[in-house]
Amino acid sequence: MENEKQHIGEEKQHIGQLFDRIAGTYDGLNHLLSLNIDRRWRRKAVGKLAEVRNQKSDISLLDVAIGTADLTIELLRQNKAAHVTGIDLSRQMMTIGQKKVAQHGYSDRVRFDYGSAQQMPYADESFDTVTCAYGVRNFANMDEGLSEMYRVLRHGGELMILEFSYPTNPLIRWGYDLYFTHILPFIGNLFSRDKGAYSYLNRSVKNFPYGEAFCEHLRAAGFTQIKATTLTFGISTVYTAEK
Repeated sequence: MENEKQHIGEEKQHIGQLFDRIAGTYDGLNHLLSLNIDRRWRRKAVGKLAEVRNQKSDISLLDVAIGTADLTIELLRQNKAAHVTGIDLSRQMMTIGQKKVAQHGYSDRVRFDYGSAQQMPYADESFDTVTCAYGVRNFANMDEGLSEMYRVLRHGGELMILEFSYPTNPLIRWGYDLYFTHILPFIGNLFSRDKGAYSYLNRSVKNFPYGEAFCEHLRAAGFTQIKATTLTFGISTVYTAEK
């Protein structure tokens, strides 16, 4: 187990390069492998944030690990921010994200920054809302990343994190393990020619402290009003909190 964690830690040191390698097939495989349920997860997660409507018109949002901008597009579609700043360590993922944002007519409302979630180039209390979808488990140091999110969030601001978790139902858990351990890496290798990247996905999910364990990390970072809502038998969880 200790060797497994060390291996994952080493992979996270080069996480930007890993996602650069699979950027071209990332979206298509995500939707295929999740049977498009990932779109529903994002909709539900974004729906838990307060509406921009009837609030100040210049509300700003930081999308950490913006990647190909699926979450950002949903945030703007649901009117959760006037402007979104995104940060990521994969330039290739963000290049695809920029094209998608342009196709939706949001180019003037989204900014892409290259950088680490653990050392973000933003002043204290810069954003009204901070979000992150399927990125926290990839931080080389999760607690440093959460502390940075807390630092850049304004007092009274919202945090929303969407991340994989582990089903508690034994039958669902068995199928989940089978899928993530064998089927997902096989299909990932077939389409992206990078089995290692999709094997990493399986390992990173298994080693992520989901549920109450993750809520404890959020409390340690200083967040309050923490809630965890499971989706689709516990395969994903939405975490919301305030500063």
